Amino acid sequence: MGELIAIVSGKGGTGKTTVCAGIAEALALNGEKVLCIDCDVGLRNLDIALGLSQLGSLSFLEVCRGEYTLDHATCHPDYPNLFFLTAPMTCMADQITPEAFGAMLDTARSHFSYILLDAPAGIEAGFHLASRFADRTIVVTGADPASIRDATRTAEVLELMGKQNVRLIVNRISKKLVSTLNITVDDIMDQAGVSLLGLIPEDSNVILSAAYQQPLLSCTKRGAAAACRRIAKRIQGLRVPVKI
Repeated sequence: MGELIAIVSGKGGTGKTTVCAGIAEALALNGEKVLCIDCDVGLRNLDIALGLSQLGSLSFLEVCRGEYTLDHATCHPDYPNLFFLTAPMTCMADQITPEAFGAMLDTARSHFSYILLDAPAGIEAGFHLASRFADRTIVVTGADPASIRDATRTAEVLELMGKQNVRLIVNRISKKLVSTLNITVDDIMDQAGVSLLGLIPEDSNVILSAAYQQPLLSCTKRGAAAACRRIAKRIQGLRVPVKI
């Protein structure tokens, strides 16, 4: 059975969607069959991060309604193991029936090794929809005080939901930034109250890949791309050192 992983963040601007796309690409490169679902209803962007914005993609709501099956999910042209469902644009997250969404995810478990749910920033309805069914939840934060505070609140809400397998990714981090802010990664973990899954460095290739609408891992093997590949291996259960 496949594993459901929700990628969440307390606030916008942490790079959560880029992280989700990078991990999905890395898992696919590692031979896993992966389904990415954009759960940011009305404000979808995961297709850009995956380099799929030029392709027409089915929304997960159409699958939930039984109009299409998971066999119609968009197959990535560069990563044949990677599939995608976009978010609907014609409704609100709280109008989506959780039972139908959960039934679709149960079906997805039998077709994919990993199902990555890119939740909208914050802790509103879309966050709860993505997190409700997740086996594992990854909180993405920056190193700035506002991001850490919101990551802490997000972790608290996940705990109230009964989620136990919660891990932290600190994104867009640099040694200079950490030194300037006079903060350590241990400080961030302590404040958020969540164990660390990985660190992703500040990397201009992330902006360039989005501008050219190309997958990050197709543009470079270093920096943020290398970090995503290390994180993917940890998700698979391999021992890989954590480093910037």
